Amino acid sequence: MSTFKAPRGTYDLIPPASATFLAVREAIAAPLKRSGYGYIETPGFENVELFARGVGESTDIVTKEMYTLTTKGGDELALRPEGTASVLRAALEANLHKAGSLPVKLWYSGSYYRYERPQKGRYRHFSQVGAEAIGAEDPALDAELIILAHDAYRSLGLRNFRILLNSLGDATCRPVYRAALQEFLRALDLDEDTRRRVEINPLRVLDDKREAVRKQLADAPLLRDYLCEECKAYHAEVRELITARGVTFEDDAKLVRGLDYYTRTTFEFVHDGLGSQSAVGGGGRYDGLSEMIGGPALPSVGWALGVDRTVLALEAEGIELDLPDAVSVFAVPLGEEARKVLFGVVGELRTAGVATDFAYGGKGLKAAMKAANRSGARYTIVAGERDLAEDVVQLKDMESGEQAPVPLAEVVEAVRSRLG
Repeated sequence: MSTFKAPRGTYDLIPPASATFLAVREAIAAPLKRSGYGYIETPGFENVELFARGVGESTDIVTKEMYTLTTKGGDELALRPEGTASVLRAALEANLHKAGSLPVKLWYSGSYYRYERPQKGRYRHFSQVGAEAIGAEDPALDAELIILAHDAYRSLGLRNFRILLNSLGDATCRPVYRAALQEFLRALDLDEDTRRRVEINPLRVLDDKREAVRKQLADAPLLRDYLCEECKAYHAEVRELITARGVTFEDDAKLVRGLDYYTRTTFEFVHDGLGSQSAVGGGGRYDGLSEMIGGPALPSVGWALGVDRTVLALEAEGIELDLPDAVSVFAVPLGEEARKVLFGVVGELRTAGVATDFAYGGKGLKAAMKAANRSGARYTIVAGERDLAEDVVQLKDMESGEQAPVPLAEVVEAVRSRLG
């Protein structure tokens, strides 16, 4: 056993469980690829100031949860706690908003880091797939992203998830609501940290998960009662477009999400089988974020879906994904000459697109067949001196147990025809 273990709150993805994680990532990405979203990858760390400005200096993510470091050159960096700010920074740096028509549609996948109290569904290292549509203010774009996430979850077989939807207003109507909310919150029995938050960003208090705070928020003013006519019309169209596609949702007037950059449309995907960590993904519109990080006005919308929590949701519903076999064929050589010949056959099968493995390490027949069974291969190719003398190999069906000689020159075609 190794002296070292994965750091607290992290995990290693290893076979066979890792195949499910890969399948989830691919399922979430698939509808994005069909909808004009191009892949983007950003560094695992960024300048601390990017997240302080974009995510919000008063958020728990920035004040308590970021992993920060100072380089030898004095740069203040942070491991990325979320993806949107990094993707927007990269798009601005590359002038993607000037290179063609808007919106710029991007998707990404990667690891993110937050120093949180580890528990099931909440890790210090986690994986997400995200999508961002940059540079267009259009209710149809908000609806598109919600529908694409919905379709991704449905393609995985998930049924017990819900979509929560709200509008956070804009720079016209939110200040009026902010003042009303502050007046309400100042009268509550709140701790010193929360009172400071009331003055900096009172909407963040609505996202407080502590029961003692939530009880006091029961009669808090609701933003929907303060929306301007433009925001009401915008939100109504988003709802109409989603409904027209047969996607059901629930209005949640207190949904604010945990990041400061959201405006207007905000949404969350929750799964009732995950207990307290029920959110499997979410997002919204962030029309002012580009300007917050030094860019031009670029209204945008996006989401991030948690791969880890989506896997937990699959487990909660008892769903086992139909995963392709890691290996379709396993080659077992008996003797040095057979080892050389079958090694070449393995290469030919792989070139032909057949997933094939080999009995490495000079195993005897018994040990090699055990390895073949463990691999999950449908067929095993066995060859010894007598087989090679006759220019054949033995092709064994691991399900039926049937075995038959196949001419060495016809192995690839024989295997492909049997696999269909």
